[in-house]
Amino acid sequence: MIRRLTEMSRGDVLNSARAAIVVCPIGALEQHGPHLPLGTDTFLVETVVARAAQLPALSESPLVIAPTVPIGSSGHHLFAAAVSLRAETLLSVLRDVGDSLVASGFRRLFIVNGHGGNEECVQLAVKELVLRHEHVAAAACSYWALGGREMQLRPEVTPGHAGWFETSLMLASHADLVRSDQVPADSGATGPVFARRDIAGLTVQIAGEWARVGGVTDPAGEATESDGRLLLQQRAEQLAAALAIFASQTESVANDPTA
Repeated sequence: MIRRLTEMSRGDVLNSARAAIVVCPIGALEQHGPHLPLGTDTFLVETVVARAAQLPALSESPLVIAPTVPIGSSGHHLFAAAVSLRAETLLSVLRDVGDSLVASGFRRLFIVNGHGGNEECVQLAVKELVLRHEHVAAAACSYWALGGREMQLRPEVTPGHAGWFETSLMLASHADLVRSDQVPADSGATGPVFARRDIAGLTVQIAGEWARVGGVTDPAGEATESDGRLLLQQRAEQLAAALAIFASQTESVANDPTA
């Protein structure tokens, strides 16, 4: 059963929160090259969550979809256009959201992230939540990373930024918002240092690198609607599988009579 938190009454919440898994998407509001809208990360995470919630793998899981947090940590995109929260502010927002949901009766929280700049914050948020509250389970993921590299069509450019991956998904889900005539012809020709994988596990940041590559990390011109449809189905299936595993592994939390 799938419900949206915004459409539930307080009685609905009181009667169903304990058994439910509340899914909290988080996006961003930032430049995505000249061809994609600032809300790309929010549009895509909402689309993947909605598609996953409809799949058979979750037919027995009581899901409550919370409103998407539409602004993330995007300071690295302010060279062009973005509305950003500082990392400490975003973490505080996630803490408050988590605490509010627990106070309202929810015991299982699953954050689905749609923006790379949020990753460290969402991971820390779920770790801290279970330290502050007993009888609670929490999880976080970035929708593009589920299943690992072997489950990605083109791992060398996934997720990238405003390139093949995101542009393909937008063509499949929000084609009316894609400015096809504005796709940069040479996007990603000299990819950013932070997107390279020469040494696994190494993170490198260089001041001004995002501006140098124009905010696009790989060739958006290679994106297709057909790739986007395949990516959307694959990402939804991986998210549904992760949610199903989380539901199974946390049944004891929902059924704990002492909570």
